Amino acid sequence: MMDKVIIKDLRVTGIIGIYDYERTTPQEMLINLTLFTDIRKAAASDDIADCVDYEKVANKVKARAGTSKRLTVEALAEDLARLCLETPGVQRVIARVEKTQAIAFTGSVGVEIEREKG
Repeated sequence: MMDKVIIKDLRVTGIIGIYDYERTTPQEMLINLTLFTDIRKAAASDDIADCVDYEKVANKVKARAGTSKRLTVEALAEDLARLCLETPGVQRVIARVEKTQAIAFTGSVGVEIEREKG
């Protein structure tokens, strides 16, 4: 059984989209990540060195998403999932990327993918 580290509603502003106006005007994105890991060692030691450092992961994801200039949320989600899997201890990830201003009368639109090491 895997434990989960959750990063919820990470707000990022960046260039994402296929339309001309989306290529020049930054948009808000919401990113949600579920990182699957085994936290037993971290729980026993109570030492950050044994934990998945969610602040570091969030900062890396925010930096990548904010500068990626990808055309699609699908491509960005794939990039972010790969980035998360580079984190020591993370075996699997669910990455959700949503654009909050893409379609009128919606809270957001986006994709959710699941990837694992190997």
